[in-house]
Amino acid sequence: MSARTKARKRALDVLYVADVRQISIQESLDAEAARARLNPERDSSWAYARQLVTGVMDHFDEIDELIVTFSVNWTLARMPTIDRAILRLGIWEILYNDEVPNGVAISEAVELAQTLSTDDSASFVNGMLARIAQTAG
Repeated sequence: MSARTKARKRALDVLYVADVRQISIQESLDAEAARARLNPERDSSWAYARQLVTGVMDHFDEIDELIVTFSVNWTLARMPTIDRAILRLGIWEILYNDEVPNGVAISEAVELAQTLSTDDSASFVNGMLARIAQTAG
């Protein structure tokens, strides 16, 4: 597993924990940063994980607005928590990280959905991110 794939999983964990525990993303990020200091062997994935989470925080309202706009018949509250977090990461990478090709961002998000969410989530995530990528550029 590449360092960026590990970083995406770590960032996803931070966003998911914040949502489930109903704490701020910053509080969840701070807790993960404390764990990262205790596990220097995981350092290779930490920098990008932090960049992902910080990027989502910086553009949170815009990202959620896109999710609401592009999800037909699905409200944010109705979506599985993990799917919301996956979409937030994917959208940030598509719109705000020029180092990651859109196809890679979508593929990585779909893989997370296949591994961690419901049977229908991968196709939902794929469709949403593909539409957003298409309109973005």
